[in-house]
Amino acid sequence: MTAKDGKAVKINYKLQVDGNDVDAGELEYLHGYNNIVAGLEEALEGKKTNEQISVAVAPEKGYGLVNEEGIQTVPRDSFPDDGPLNIGDQFMAENQNGQQMPFTITKITDEEVTVDFNHALAGKTLNFEVEILAIRDADETELEHGHIHSGHGHHH
Repeated sequence: MTAKDGKAVKINYKLQVDGNDVDAGELEYLHGYNNIVAGLEEALEGKKTNEQISVAVAPEKGYGLVNEEGIQTVPRDSFPDDGPLNIGDQFMAENQNGQQMPFTITKITDEEVTVDFNHALAGKTLNFEVEILAIRDADETELEHGHIHSGHGHHH
């Protein structure tokens, strides 16, 4: 059996960015349903259980390029006064639709704070080491919902 659209694929992966370990673990995803970054899914297409791959995913097929519009400067007093602000701090803002939008502080002055709404890995090449642990047919509910239901059980 190979990794292709409609298959549940279980992988063990390590992600490095700029030579640093960023993430690692086991993941089961539904192939062909945009559950994982495009470049990794393309690299796994047609691979079999126990195959190992190393793939460098360009930003365009990972978390996207840095969008300059996602970087904004806001007045310092729009943050609460109850604690120090640090570069690299992450906060949540709400957009006009009520969705949570994470952002990171990238610069602080007495008057202004520069915030970045881009994904932390935007503009970065993602270096994956992946081993395919298992491949199975996804069940009808998973295909209908477009993602894996953990534990393979059916939810009623």
